Amino acid sequence: MGKNKYRTLANNMLILTIGQFSSKLLVYVMLNFYTSMLGKAGFGTMNLIISTAGLLISIVTLSIADGVLRFSLEKDNNGKMVYSIGINVCIVGCAIFALFVPLVGLIPMLKGYEWLMFVYVITGSIKEVSGIYVRCRFQPNGVKLFAVDGIITTVSVILFNLLFLGVFKWGVTGYIWAVILGDVTSMIFLNVTAKLYTQYQPFHNDKILRDSMLRYSIPLMPTMLMWAIINNSDMYMVEGFISAEANGIYSFAYKFPNLVTIVVGIFAQAWRMTAITERNSRTTSLFYSNTLSMQQTVMFLTCGGIMLILRPLIIPFLGHEEFSSAYFYVPTLLFATIFQAMNNFLSSIYEAARKTSHAMISSCIGAGANIILNLLLIKPMGIEGAAIATLASYIIVFVYRIIDTRKYLYLTVYWIKIIVNLLLLLSMAFSVMFLPYGTLQNVLNIVFFIVIAALNFKCCVSAIEAVLNKHADKNNEG
Repeated sequence: MGKNKYRTLANNMLILTIGQFSSKLLVYVMLNFYTSMLGKAGFGTMNLIISTAGLLISIVTLSIADGVLRFSLEKDNNGKMVYSIGINVCIVGCAIFALFVPLVGLIPMLKGYEWLMFVYVITGSIKEVSGIYVRCRFQPNGVKLFAVDGIITTVSVILFNLLFLGVFKWGVTGYIWAVILGDVTSMIFLNVTAKLYTQYQPFHNDKILRDSMLRYSIPLMPTMLMWAIINNSDMYMVEGFISAEANGIYSFAYKFPNLVTIVVGIFAQAWRMTAITERNSRTTSLFYSNTLSMQQTVMFLTCGGIMLILRPLIIPFLGHEEFSSAYFYVPTLLFATIFQAMNNFLSSIYEAARKTSHAMISSCIGAGANIILNLLLIKPMGIEGAAIATLASYIIVFVYRIIDTRKYLYLTVYWIKIIVNLLLLLSMAFSVMFLPYGTLQNVLNIVFFIVIAALNFKCCVSAIEAVLNKHADKNNEG
């Protein structure tokens, strides 16, 4: 290809970082406001609704957004047809879902919010398909539009929340309506800038293309379901076995490992586009191995940085004082996020090889383990039991996938680098969780973080050289 693939990956990452990280940062700036307005019980319920609605979007739409991503990047396909099929699947799925909405109200934690969640699923699914299509098909400016859309959506949600929570005092209902109206704002923006209304052809869709997209996306639906079970069963069981307030603390603690998810997620969005288009390259194995090493470097540095400032800065400034005990659960969840990110990376191998059923099998194994471990650990260990169950289930999936994906692509995994970094992060975790807060804890964590940064310095340099088209085809072992 005419352009260096590492540089293409980096360019997409830079644009997505400017757009999405800045927008996500605004959300964290608002955390103190949200926790003070909603309280522990309300904050937990809000996160439960948002997480469950995200799961429902995948089920209701048959994960068609992944099909839109995959087939939009194949230039031989008719882009308008791909987008139209995606939107039509969302519309039909939501129409069918309307018949089952009352069943959602049978879940005690969601009772009274079922129709609000239905509206959320409609707007969220259409926004997701539209955003992905613009990002993949409207080159060279699609990624930029997608990034700007992220900022506009987030600012809209914040402004609506200031009105609904701060002025009208609508609580959880106000927060969900703010998210819905943020999605509507996004759809208006994308239609105005990308003229998506000219892309949508509701009738006479290509049946062969539609069937191909569904064959690709449907196996991903149970995969998403299994990941949702791993992510969400904790919250349901913590609230059911302990209390809504405990779920609020757990949900708040999860926000900071989600920072890692955001950082790696930006990487993953750029990576998935590159992985699909690069699947036939003769240097694919080397490219995947190098990129995995780069991703690990990002994860280790981000996790170390979060633990470094968790108690002195993050907990005091971003959360209401009644959430202060959340620091104890963050390190375990950070480790879970590391393995989740590596699992998502390995999933891109299945997607590129069109072996999405294997992703489903491994996810089912992880979900089953998560449910069993939650049942065994939450009652005796409380909130930390849920965090440990999540970590263990992600490790199980990782072991399965690192072995299974070798059938399709041989990865060079730098195990020594992974183990040493994990041991250093474990040392930081023990310091954060068990040492009294003070000078000793901060000094130890600074030392551990400096060592982590030094160990990963070589990989950072190699990544920069690859982006600058220097030594792009050499092995940049981390």
